[in-house]
Amino acid sequence: MEKQKIQVIEVGPRDGFQSVKCAQITTEQKLKVIDDLVSAGVKHLEYTSFVSPKAIPQLADAKDVTEVVLKKYPDVDLFALVPNLRGAQNAYELGLRKVCYVVSLSVSHNKANINRTHEQSLEAYKEIRAAYPDLDVIVDLATTFGCPFEGKYEDPAAVVAFLKDYVDAGMTTCCLCDTIGIADPAQVKAVIAAVKEAYPSLDLMVHFHDTRGLGMVNTTAAIESGVTKIQSALGGLGGCPFAPGASGNLSTEDMVWMLNEMGYDTGISFSKLLAAAKDQAKVIAGNYSGHHINVEAETPCKA
Repeated sequence: MEKQKIQVIEVGPRDGFQSVKCAQITTEQKLKVIDDLVSAGVKHLEYTSFVSPKAIPQLADAKDVTEVVLKKYPDVDLFALVPNLRGAQNAYELGLRKVCYVVSLSVSHNKANINRTHEQSLEAYKEIRAAYPDLDVIVDLATTFGCPFEGKYEDPAAVVAFLKDYVDAGMTTCCLCDTIGIADPAQVKAVIAAVKEAYPSLDLMVHFHDTRGLGMVNTTAAIESGVTKIQSALGGLGGCPFAPGASGNLSTEDMVWMLNEMGYDTGISFSKLLAAAKDQAKVIAGNYSGHHINVEAETPCKA
C-alpha cells in the first residue's frame, strides 16, 4: 500500500530567524541552514521576507539570500513573505514567482502587527495580484483560531466569512495559522471542515505553534481532516511578539519524526534534519520549542 504523502513546508529561515533579537545572523549562517534543510530532503521552503530592514533587520539580506538559493536550488519550492506591493516588486524582479502575504483574522492583531485595517490589507493584496498576475500568492491567515487581544474564536463561520473577499479576489491557497498556539484539535477540525465546505477548491495549509503543547496533536487533527500541507520551523525556532513567553513554531524535526513513525511519506530524513536543528541551535540563539534537539542520543534511556 502506497504511503500518504505529507508536504512539510519549512518556514524557519523566515519565521524563525525574524524572531531572533539578541544576535545578528550572518548570510553565511542562513545559507548553511538552508543547505542542511535541502540535504535532509526538504522540498518546500519559506526562506526570507521582503520587508523593511528597519522593521526586521535580521532579514535585511533578502536580496543576497534570494540570488543564491534561486540559482542553487531550482527544483526546490521556494517562497518568501511580502507585506506590500513594494516587497512583491523586489521579490519578482529577482526572479521569485511565489510569495506569501499575511493578514490577521483579528482586527486588533492586524492593526498591531502590520498597522492596517482589514480593508487596507485587502486592497494591498489586490494591488499585488493586479501588478503581478503570474505571481503565486499564498494568504497566511494569522490568528485563525484566536488572538492575544480578542481571545479564542469559537465560531468557524467567522473564518469562512472573512476569506470570501480574498477568494473573490483570486486567492487559491490559504494557510490557517495558529499564531499564538491557542487552537485545540476539535477546533482545528471544525474550522477546516467549514472552510472546505465553503471553498472546496481552495488549497489549504496549516501552521501551528506549540505554546500549549498541542502543535503535534493539532497537526494530526489537520491531516485527519484532509490537509496534507504543514508548515513548521527547524528546532521550533520562533515566537510571537504579542504573546510574551510563548514557545516557538511547531518543530520540523519533531513533526517529521512523528509522521515518519506513523507511516506517512514526508520524503525527509529525520536523522539529517535533527543534525541540522542541533547545528543551528549551537550558532543561532533563540526560542526553540523542539524536543528532539534536547535528547543527547536517539537510543532509549536505561535505568
